[in-house]
Amino acid sequence: MIIHTKDSTSGQRVEEITKALKAISFEQEGSHVVVTSSSLKEVPSQYADDIEDYWVMDTDIQLASNKYRGERREVRLGKLKIGGATSNTMVIAGPCSVESEEQIEQSASFMNSLDVHGFRGGAFKPRTSPYSFQGMGVDGLKLLGKMREKYGFVIFSEVRDATHVDDVIEHADVIQIGAKSMYDHGILRACAKTTKPVMIKRGFGTTLQEFVQAAEFILSGGNPNVILCERGIRTFETKTRFTLDLCGVAWLKENTNLPIILDPSHALGYRYGISDLSKACMAMGIDGLLIEVHPNPAVAKSDASQQLHHEQFEQLLRELEPVANAVNRNLV
Repeated sequence: MIIHTKDSTSGQRVEEITKALKAISFEQEGSHVVVTSSSLKEVPSQYADDIEDYWVMDTDIQLASNKYRGERREVRLGKLKIGGATSNTMVIAGPCSVESEEQIEQSASFMNSLDVHGFRGGAFKPRTSPYSFQGMGVDGLKLLGKMREKYGFVIFSEVRDATHVDDVIEHADVIQIGAKSMYDHGILRACAKTTKPVMIKRGFGTTLQEFVQAAEFILSGGNPNVILCERGIRTFETKTRFTLDLCGVAWLKENTNLPIILDPSHALGYRYGISDLSKACMAMGIDGLLIEVHPNPAVAKSDASQQLHHEQFEQLLRELEPVANAVNRNLV
């Protein structure tokens, strides 16, 4: 259950209600919000005079539910907005990893020439193998910050563990929680303490319920700026890296109030089909598209097979325009 207390209800009284109901409470937009387990179906009579409004929920998808907020949440990304009443679909592109200043400058200059506003790059890389490139760390983040200052990008970068959240907050504009870190409560709770936008990726073995409940950890900590990212789930299929769950995206659009970004690069794992998948994603009227692009994928230190060449990405942008127009979306 989600409870909004009256303006006249004191902070001490809110604390009493929160403790009695074994709930979580936070202040947002000047009001106190109390969230209990979804098992609570009636407001205890002794608190009736303290409550302005309440919502009974079927599951612990609560703050992210469209039963609570029928309209999609609006999230500001730099000078742009996604979600809410906007029809914006933000293109976020760049290399999987920040590898050097020369590489990241070449990528950033190219994206700027195409008027791409979202720039991605990993500085902390939670790799499957301990012998793989693990990223440049803070030095990589500083290079991303340098590109933001030079070109005005909205920077997306991944946090590997809770010790790096403050570094990512300082140098990036959007905190990315990767599929391997989706269950890390240290990261989730740290991201809940900021209002900086957080993009949380679905774990590759995660149900939709588990995915959105991970977002609830951030929302229930008081950070309303949460974005969901579908990046493919593991199925029985072995010919592709993962399976992009567009059925799941349809469910998220129908049942949640959070903006949705799709990542076709990690889903397929091979560049040959990224263009077709990206157009399918765009046709669903989503809020953002995350695509990996590298100046020379053959020498990339991570995910070389799925990163597009610059020329392929430029062609993809041209092909996305008519699809965006057909579903009344603005590519930004």
